[in-house]
Amino acid sequence: MREIDVSEVTKAVRDLCISANIYLGDDLKQSLKSARESEESPLGREILDVIIDNYRIAEEKQMPTCQDTGVAVVFLEIGQDVHLVGGDLDEAVNEGVRQGYKEGYLRKSMVSDPVFDRKNTGDNTPAVVHTRIVPGENIRVLVAPKGGGSENMSEIRMLTAAHGIEGIKNFVIERVREAGANPCPPIVVGVGIGGCFEKAALLAKESLMRPLGQPSEDPRFAAVEKELVEKCNDLGIGPAGFGGRTTVLAVHIKTFPCHIASMPVAVNIQCHACRHGEKKI
Repeated sequence: MREIDVSEVTKAVRDLCISANIYLGDDLKQSLKSARESEESPLGREILDVIIDNYRIAEEKQMPTCQDTGVAVVFLEIGQDVHLVGGDLDEAVNEGVRQGYKEGYLRKSMVSDPVFDRKNTGDNTPAVVHTRIVPGENIRVLVAPKGGGSENMSEIRMLTAAHGIEGIKNFVIERVREAGANPCPPIVVGVGIGGCFEKAALLAKESLMRPLGQPSEDPRFAAVEKELVEKCNDLGIGPAGFGGRTTVLAVHIKTFPCHIASMPVAVNIQCHACRHGEKKI
């Protein structure tokens, strides 16, 4: 049994909140550069140049890549041989968010009541925390700031087996078409299939953590991912919605077994920044 003080979780969350909002992953940078080279629209290429320049300036100036520094979505994979000490885990996560958003000069976007008062909490807490117990004696902390513009374009539908794979593809393409310029394309599309209502949504968000463009391990779904990228780019929405071939950088599908009567499908759309970072404790 390994003892870990929750203060280590606080520090990891704090650091990741800052770094994930400033630094884009090398996989995403390469994807944007490749998209710029293949983009047919002159205006589209110009916008991609601005996006690429923006992440360079963010790193140089140590500033967020976007003013919407998002909801702090935190995934914790906790080894079953870990004994947490020193306080409450959820509060440790929220303290990390509190410190990170203050010290990193990140915009605070959380409101305490979702409907009536909508008063800003002032420190971007509470975080949205997903915890999973896994074998081992380590903790994997993953922070994924999620902006409102892309999250608002996400959707879940309770399809049935009768809809089949064509029904799933039609839903994804329809969602991207209706999202248009709102989620700041080029976008990354996470698709969760199976489980139940809430599991499908979680699968879709988790799929966005996969290295960009890395195909599904299931060759059938890898083929669907490739087809959806092509068909979504055929929509012509383009960078920032001004037209062009680069609407979608990648489609990631994650699946889970489901009930015989249903086939839940969730589409979680991510902006071109696709921010996330992780640390092992």
